[in-house]
Amino acid sequence: MASEDSAAHRRFWDADAARYHAAHRSYLDGFHWCPEMLTEAEAGLLGDVTGQHVLEIGCGSAPCANWLATHRRPSLITGFDISRGMLSRAHGPANLQQADVQALPYRSESFDIAFSAFGALPFIRDLDSALKEIHRVLRPGGRFVFAVNHPMRWIFPDDPEVMVAAISYFDRVYEEFSEDGHLTYAEYHRTFGDWVRALKAARLLLDDLIEPEWPERLEETWGQWSPQRGRIFPGTAIFLTSKG
Repeated sequence: MASEDSAAHRRFWDADAARYHAAHRSYLDGFHWCPEMLTEAEAGLLGDVTGQHVLEIGCGSAPCANWLATHRRPSLITGFDISRGMLSRAHGPANLQQADVQALPYRSESFDIAFSAFGALPFIRDLDSALKEIHRVLRPGGRFVFAVNHPMRWIFPDDPEVMVAAISYFDRVYEEFSEDGHLTYAEYHRTFGDWVRALKAARLLLDDLIEPEWPERLEETWGQWSPQRGRIFPGTAIFLTSKG
């Protein structure tokens, strides 16, 4: 049975797929980790994927998975997303499925590397179950790299020009409901402490944390990410973890 938040996000992203792709063409052209436009080609956060089995979590239309399949040499590259509307816009050689990160349709210890570039995790209420599923499908020593909203970004309103903090860092839930009381959209904030404890509970070792700086050349605004904000405080946190 799909959780309430899973069902809500399936409906939301199915409906929003066309607008999202029209608004973020440059971001979806290749493997970008975040609105700061850090690319895997530049950063190499996944390491050498040659001959590896790789899983993308919350792949959307799979620009990252397809870039890896085309420009690197994994023996298997698979991506999944909860939204069929997003998956329908994918073009490339990666294997894709519709699935929920809280109940992955893969055998245990199937993958050497898993990653998520602003995919599923900020939208999952039950983060512990998602991380445990990711741990389950990774082989011993496997890596999981994921990009999420930087925890401090939560305290600023969803307006790229506002520089004054207005939301409690300790308020962890944002939800929207329809007139008849059904959940229509949600995001779930985690403090840095929350992330550390969740990774520990899932038996994932924190190897490094990347906080990308805003590039001088980048003038594009994406939602609440903007040059004005990006040059003052971070918008993205990228966690590099491994299965011990």
